[in-house]
Amino acid sequence: MTDKCVVLVTCANSAEAKRIARFVVEERLAACVNVLPGAVRSIYRWKRKVESAREKLLIIKTSRKRLAKLQAAVMRLHSYDVPEFIVLPIVAGSRAYLAWLGECLD
Repeated sequence: MTDKCVVLVTCANSAEAKRIARFVVEERLAACVNVLPGAVRSIYRWKRKVESAREKLLIIKTSRKRLAKLQAAVMRLHSYDVPEFIVLPIVAGSRAYLAWLGECLD
């Protein structure tokens, strides 16, 4: 098990996704953010209704010690009332990539 993790965040549009991605990397809250090129179709329940939306998905690579600040930044920059912020542990990975990730966050 490592101290690194992946965070999933969906965004309303490309501009919001790029703004959040750039900010969290510039502030060293993330080493890398993948903005998936196409829209994802999200089907979800909101205010007792089933809704559907086209969203951009961010895959954010960070460390556990950066999570609180990363989440605060995402919540501040995001347009949704309740943004998705799901953390997945990285249990293993290439030694070189994980070292690079750590260097980017220092």
